[in-house]
Amino acid sequence: MGERKTYRLGDIVDLFDHKRIPLSSSQRLKRKGIYPYYGAQGIIDYIDDYIFDGEYLLIAEDGENLKSKKQNIAQIAKGKYWVNNHAHILKNNGLCNLRYLCYILNRIDISGYITGSAQPKLNQANLLSITLSLPSIEEQDKIATFISNLDDKIELNRRINANLEEQAQALFKSWFVDFEPFRDGPFVDSELGKIPQGWKVTELGNVTKQKTEKVGQQTTVKVLSPVTAGELVLSEEYFTKQVFSESIAKYIIVKPNQFAYNPARINIGSIGRNTFGFDGCVSPVYVVFECEKGYHYFFDFFRKTDAFKKAVISRAIGGVRQTLGYKDFALIKVVYPPENVVRKFNAIYINLLNSQNHHNLENKTLSALRDTLLPKLMSSELSVKNDYEL
Repeated sequence: MGERKTYRLGDIVDLFDHKRIPLSSSQRLKRKGIYPYYGAQGIIDYIDDYIFDGEYLLIAEDGENLKSKKQNIAQIAKGKYWVNNHAHILKNNGLCNLRYLCYILNRIDISGYITGSAQPKLNQANLLSITLSLPSIEEQDKIATFISNLDDKIELNRRINANLEEQAQALFKSWFVDFEPFRDGPFVDSELGKIPQGWKVTELGNVTKQKTEKVGQQTTVKVLSPVTAGELVLSEEYFTKQVFSESIAKYIIVKPNQFAYNPARINIGSIGRNTFGFDGCVSPVYVVFECEKGYHYFFDFFRKTDAFKKAVISRAIGGVRQTLGYKDFALIKVVYPPENVVRKFNAIYINLLNSQNHHNLENKTLSALRDTLLPKLMSSELSVKNDYEL
């Protein structure tokens, strides 16, 4: 399989930490732009200038992830970008392939080089003293190219899915906000402006139904805890008095046409973290409601619209903890399309979903293949041929 040699990391890379410049959030706010601003675990902002131009290896210098490794600690950055003082910046000096180095650093145990308990840190001296067993540079190039091809395909599929999601959002806006496909037909006046003839303005309470369940001899509102919630989380967007995200609540598909929403959120900044990872002292409880048959895709997009967000803001009550119960939720008005229009929209959207599901399944297969082959390639148990086939 070829001879392997042992190196200290400092022997095979050049360090560029001296070029790092941290910017505070307030400084970045004044310097919004197109260039990625990297921290320990990746891009955290975009600003108006760059420090680096080219391909470098970034390695987290501090943070809990150095110990937990829930995410990769090393990543390749390409193009023009800025890096703060929480990531080491490395360039290969001809003895290693930078991508190969990235793969191996994300796989090996570096816990012996980490200092600090409350705030784990990988300082420069310890970073450069990491010991690695490497194959020839030619073998590194082959392995890096082979694995990179898999990663590139995974990333391409991810970008295609992101584009499909943008298409779906644009499709909903075109049909149900701007009414573009219906411009040739007659419009009528409504309390929410002009709408296509045959459509209606109604309250959500008229087109959704709060679910109930029997608890002993009593009938009560059906709720879900995070443990019993549905399998597919549609959104992690939510609202509080201080922080307003892209949408209002966290919605979950329970089963076709049934959704659950969290009517109350604790303010950001409270001590503690709930089951889903949001800041807060309490775990969420989800109120279950049902929309009309076939309207679940329509409703999922509607909850992300500006009109829905503004309506929720105006009806949410409470100080430290805001609440939107079903009674107030039911009063929100919606421009409601007829069933035949929703069926046509669903047919188009389902095709987009099927494409997304295909790419997700392909990525799952490619990821499993990569994760199976990578350790065997790194250990020289397997080798790559010149045409990058095993």
